[in-house]
Amino acid sequence: MIERYSLPGMAAVWSEANKLRIWKEVETLVVEAWADHGVAPVGAAAAVRAAPEVDIVAWKEREEVTNHDLAAFVDVLAATVETGGEWVHYGLTSSDVVDTAQGVVMREAAGKLLERTRELFAVVKAKALQHRETVMIGRTHGIWAEPTTFGLKIATWAFEVARDHERLTRARDAVSVGKISGAVGTYAHTPPSIEAYVCERLDLQIEPASSQVTHRDRHAEFLSTLALIGASLERFATEIRHLQRSEVGEAFEAFRKGQKGSSAMPHKRNPIAAENVTGLARLLRGYAGTGLENVALWHERDISHSSVERVALPDACLVLDFALDRMTRLIAGLEVNAERMQQNLDATRGLVFSQAVLLALIEGGMTRDEAYRVVQRNAMLAWDHGRHLRELLEKDAEVTLDSANLDECFSPARFLRNAEIVFSRLERAEL
Repeated sequence: MIERYSLPGMAAVWSEANKLRIWKEVETLVVEAWADHGVAPVGAAAAVRAAPEVDIVAWKEREEVTNHDLAAFVDVLAATVETGGEWVHYGLTSSDVVDTAQGVVMREAAGKLLERTRELFAVVKAKALQHRETVMIGRTHGIWAEPTTFGLKIATWAFEVARDHERLTRARDAVSVGKISGAVGTYAHTPPSIEAYVCERLDLQIEPASSQVTHRDRHAEFLSTLALIGASLERFATEIRHLQRSEVGEAFEAFRKGQKGSSAMPHKRNPIAAENVTGLARLLRGYAGTGLENVALWHERDISHSSVERVALPDACLVLDFALDRMTRLIAGLEVNAERMQQNLDATRGLVFSQAVLLALIEGGMTRDEAYRVVQRNAMLAWDHGRHLRELLEKDAEVTLDSANLDECFSPARFLRNAEIVFSRLERAEL
């Protein structure tokens, strides 16, 4: 992933230094397990652990010879072990090390993403509660619908982030697996007790029936979950972009001193963070697709998945890490124009209250179709001639509602009288 979208914490998880460190830990634990079994000398296990971390430059130079990254790693590591280097990689195949280590890395990455989702949830929840009574127009199909509050809108985001957190927890658990079962998963050269020793100390579950690899449906689930979280962020970003449109003007991204919205037009104030998150969500969906393509491998294993994973897994984690952080900061600094929201509500000329009038006419004795036709006829006149719906209804001989009835119908409180239940649920929600 390019530096622009790589935050330090997640970049460190996917760094080559961290990968080699975990590879060494897997190799060391295997030697320790062999020593416990009385196969390898105890001193060999201690010597492997005491060996220095594999030098990245030396590793890459050796790979130029071996044309195999794990084999090059084994050669360099074994050469730096004072005594007993021959026990490094004893009984193993490359995927025993690579896939087990990758389970550790993905668990670490998922942990950081879970922390990001908790931060986002806290910010969204606070914003929703802050604006629980900030009345605005609800829109469906991009068209005025009925009154709502900005807090209610944001509350839907908070609960979605909570669901994303649950999904990511499951996906983390799915990829937190290892395998030390040999070339085709038969434990031909390493008994299951070696695998158990290693995975227990790495806090990994054991792949119950591995081939040469841990199975890639796990990775596909992980990448699909990241893409789904990205889709949530895109939903939030799309809404912010619409609310910031010049014609709407109800919410704005923070605009700091010295910032420029355009190199050419000094008046511009653009929703750049939301647009950025929208684009990153597209990347995540692409990575999810590659994860699905990686599930089907030939027989016990091929390496068609390998090149894909070297890009898709770290980049997807880096992209989502960046997007979560950006969305958290965006919402924390979001400027809400409650006055403009009220102005836009008033500009509907009462049209958003039409359902309340419909129901009141039905309660007064009209059939639903009769009531619908009366309200619709007046609503269309309001649309076409810029008149207020209430004014038209008051002059319609078929409308039998008195002033008090109409006052209730045209009050936002009529529409929001039961909405507090959402906030009581949100107040109880925690991650």
